[in-house]
Amino acid sequence: SRICVITLAEAHPLLQSGKTIKNINYQISANCSRLQNKVSGKSKRTCLFIFQMQGAQFLTELAPLCRISSSDGEEYTIYSCIRGRLIEVNENILSNPALLQEKPSTEGYIAVVLPKFEESKSITQGLLTQKEYEEVLLKRRSSAS
Repeated sequence: SRICVITLAEAHPLLQSGKTIKNINYQISANCSRLQNKVSGKSKRTCLFIFQMQGAQFLTELAPLCRISSSDGEEYTIYSCIRGRLIEVNENILSNPALLQEKPSTEGYIAVVLPKFEESKSITQGLLTQKEYEEVLLKRRSSAS
């Protein structure tokens, strides 16, 4: 399927350092809140295609999705990293921010994005495999020490 679920990477400082998440804010600017994203339209569930999607915010790779503040005063901006329509944000993490750390790849997801059909193949081809990702992390750790 083309649906992309945005989560924190396992190497993200919020998952590695034992920090406590104080606040998650989907208000990106004075005029832009990801919480105001309202998607309507028809969907054909058997093929996971979404037709006539209206109201979904369009995101670029560098579009901020939310800001996460930790109890030590650090703030992290989480970016979309892919182009597409914002299908939903996970409002459950607002009332239970610990989900981001306890279940980052399931209930603690940040958002769901649907890339354009014609771009979805190039997006998936550009993703790292688990092994490639682990190699990147190893290189990062060895260069930092």
